[in-house]
Amino acid sequence: MPRSMVKGDSKPRRGRKPEDTEGVPETERKLSREEETRQRAVSEWVPATDTGRKVKNGEISSLDEFFSKGFKIMEPEIVDALVPELKEKLVEFSKTTRITRQGRNFSFRAAVLVGDGEAFIGLGTAKDKEKYPAISKATRNAKLAIRKVRKSCGSWECRCRERHSVPFNVTGSCGSVRVKLMPSPKGTGLVVGDNIKDVFVFAGIKDVWSKCFGRTSATLEFVTAAVNALHATNNVRLSEDIAKKLEEKR
Repeated sequence: MPRSMVKGDSKPRRGRKPEDTEGVPETERKLSREEETRQRAVSEWVPATDTGRKVKNGEISSLDEFFSKGFKIMEPEIVDALVPELKEKLVEFSKTTRITRQGRNFSFRAAVLVGDGEAFIGLGTAKDKEKYPAISKATRNAKLAIRKVRKSCGSWECRCRERHSVPFNVTGSCGSVRVKLMPSPKGTGLVVGDNIKDVFVFAGIKDVWSKCFGRTSATLEFVTAAVNALHATNNVRLSEDIAKKLEEKR
């Protein structure tokens, strides 16, 4: 008799997969677990702010409506409730050391990038003595720092009037790294560094040109500069006439 079929042992031994997960890819099981935990957190969420209560009661149904009313995200559950299919990626994870009189104190630093793949993106960093608490704290900070990215067809070579690129030249910096983004015609693709391509995928930008300066080998500074450049697309003032025309086009 094989060892896995011992009499009276109804529980599957270590190494055997449960029957309900056989044939299901590991990525799908991981996504389902993340969705379940997120839905459970939203259902058990008790809002502590007025904006959180409005989101919980269904008075606000999207992040566009949330930001159009001038609200600020004070609770990460607001993003979980309004954007159920939020994408997350661990950008950087490192171990840091601090030397004191008592000796060396080790901690972990994590940087997480979040986005909905259409127009919202955020980046958060955090430190903790343990690995997974550092990642969860960074994810929470990224949700609190999420902002909308203004998209348009800003290239003079393209007249498609679709929102596939940045509307004008924008620049973002972090440390010694500086990233300049320029609008490109449709079909160009993401002409950017490999370390920051996910930033534009999470923001829903399909075509863009870029110029990078400084020490781009520093991943966190490089990603932060790209995120700051995308956030700079909102640093523009529109007159009432132009705002009305843009609303009519939408």
